Amino acid sequence: MNLRGANDADAPAIAELGRASFVAAFGHLYQPEDLAAFLAEYRTPEKYLEHLADPPTLIRLAEVDGEIAAYCLIVRGHKFDEQPDPRPERPVFISQLYCAPGMTGRGLGAALIEWAIGEARGWNADAVQLSVFSDNLGAQRFYQRYGFGKVADIDFWVGNHCDHEFLYELKL
Repeated sequence: MNLRGANDADAPAIAELGRASFVAAFGHLYQPEDLAAFLAEYRTPEKYLEHLADPPTLIRLAEVDGEIAAYCLIVRGHKFDEQPDPRPERPVFISQLYCAPGMTGRGLGAALIEWAIGEARGWNADAVQLSVFSDNLGAQRFYQRYGFGKVADIDFWVGNHCDHEFLYELKL
């Protein structure tokens, strides 16, 4: 496995991986038009180019045999209105952490979350946050192993469909 920062040339591959991993994990939950609207808005090469041009945002890639197998997108300073006090002053938000279908269980997610936590510490953040689907027990266990815990209930919209999610936080 090789970890590296993403660049503009990676945007199409990141979008493809983002779409494939989201559909594999959650596609069955949505009406086709809701899923299509979500993917068209949030999982396009253009959207990832916007992320790459945004200074508080970083994308790290995990490659296996020269192919992008996983990625993590973090945003410095993103805050959630739903979070009760006390709220972190300098949070880092793990917006996306996805492995390609068939690539889970190989340590890619672990390497990427450790990178994200390290970046947060380097930025002198006081917390790392992420949202996780309320029914995704495997992901919840994964994040809990790193010390994350639930701090709020939040909504996550896919088209016109609202998912119940948990806001997880690791205090630094």
